[in-house]
Amino acid sequence: MICKHFWKKITLANLLLYPFSLLFRIIVVARKKYLLALVLPKIKINVPIIIVGNITFGGTGKTPLVIWLAENLVNLGFKPGIVSRGYKGKSRKWPQYVLPNSDPLLVGDEPSVIAQRTGLPFCISPNRAKAAIALLEKYDCNVIVADDGLQHYALKRDLEIVIVDGTVRFGNKLCFPAGPLREPESRLADADVILVNEGDPKHEFAFRLVSKSVKSLNDNDELTISDFKGKTVHAVAGIGNPYRYFQYLKEMDIDVIEHAFPNHHRYKRKDLFFKQDAPILMTEKDAVKCKDFQINNTWYVEVCVDMHENAEKRINQLLNTTLSRT
Repeated sequence: MICKHFWKKITLANLLLYPFSLLFRIIVVARKKYLLALVLPKIKINVPIIIVGNITFGGTGKTPLVIWLAENLVNLGFKPGIVSRGYKGKSRKWPQYVLPNSDPLLVGDEPSVIAQRTGLPFCISPNRAKAAIALLEKYDCNVIVADDGLQHYALKRDLEIVIVDGTVRFGNKLCFPAGPLREPESRLADADVILVNEGDPKHEFAFRLVSKSVKSLNDNDELTISDFKGKTVHAVAGIGNPYRYFQYLKEMDIDVIEHAFPNHHRYKRKDLFFKQDAPILMTEKDAVKCKDFQINNTWYVEVCVDMHENAEKRINQLLNTTLSRT
């Protein structure tokens, strides 16, 4: 993946890639029209589907938002199930049901986190429509949440929630590979709700990620993020935007030694051997792949969504309206 800094401005290198961006955009639009016109009508799914996604490459906070949304649906009296692609999962059998004890190397790190946190019915497949059908064959769900399904147009949608990274927004506003966009910015006009993670919302709703607790990988010990204040830690992150995680720790007055790994990195035990003796503080997405290493003084930060009151009110209005008419 091209470095995000490359996508912030328009330089000569970006301009040289611009013809490929135009080609990418043409393919995206043609693919969407094909799926909506010829594939989608053949797939019958009889429960409402809520899409959570983004129009940029990289992390925006989708996984915590899916957890928040699923738990919110339960609190509203619904019976949600969750579907996802299972990106980087090595399973050769699809669709695949995800349980709290599923191997993250088989089903993917993000599905493992969601399944462990929610305990809700969950199915993954590169074909999310097949995952949704398989989910309904086994579980009594009356609504489905699709994680990162915005561009999966073979899956119907009754409600779209799009997340924007408020710290970088849309970069240079060019499509891949000259810019960070999966789809043109105009795609946002079709979304039901646009949520901004951090930064200043413009005409959108706001939320942020906050630390819920800090848990040990080796036992049941649990701390708070403030327990690490003033201490030096090895901060480990193999997520879409590791530097947001590092910055968050620094804002908590933690002395951070940064260790950024590729998104969805498949860790080996030696990856966590560092010269300087200090606690290792990683993300939850990394922790699910490292629990078996049994390395002392290794912790992960469990985050949750702090949804702005106006955003929560708007989402609940849409959920009740959408789910009551289907």
